[in-house]
Amino acid sequence: MNSENLELATLAGGCFWCTEAVFQRLKGVEEVLSGFTGGNIKNPAYREIITGRTGHAEAIQIRFNPTIISFQELLYVFLATHDPTTLNRQQNDVGTQYRSAVFYHSEKQKEIAEEVIQELENKEIFQNKIVTEISAVKDFYIAEKEHQDFYNQHRQQPYCQFIIDPKIKKLTEVFADKLK
Repeated sequence: MNSENLELATLAGGCFWCTEAVFQRLKGVEEVLSGFTGGNIKNPAYREIITGRTGHAEAIQIRFNPTIISFQELLYVFLATHDPTTLNRQQNDVGTQYRSAVFYHSEKQKEIAEEVIQELENKEIFQNKIVTEISAVKDFYIAEKEHQDFYNQHRQQPYCQFIIDPKIKKLTEVFADKLK
């Protein structure tokens, strides 16, 4: 496939190790990079991000084939595999760097994100209100090498077993038809 036909999606749903592991397993997803966006300093490092003072969120940037998986489908997976109702928190990870956010690349992506969230709210899928931020993507900074492909390289680590494994289990149960 010509890379010109691929689109970008940038999502933040807590720790980027978790979201990266989920989206790497979907048909139509060609590449997933862990990084940072939504903040106010250039070229932040992980050690700065985790302080919560840069304004960045841990995020992933997904390069996907929209003829195989749509942006809307990516959002359904995204919202089902983290808690979009907790402000600045995912499980034990607390701070603005762990916020739930859709960083849109076009007005169409913004509209789709708003529609999907409104649909889920109307259906009362979650017990609490969805607090996922919808913002235009700013610069996306790729995280250091040791943060890329983390789950696949460190599955035996306790964090992977207790936090990421359940997300992968839910993904395989609920979205089996979308898996590679």
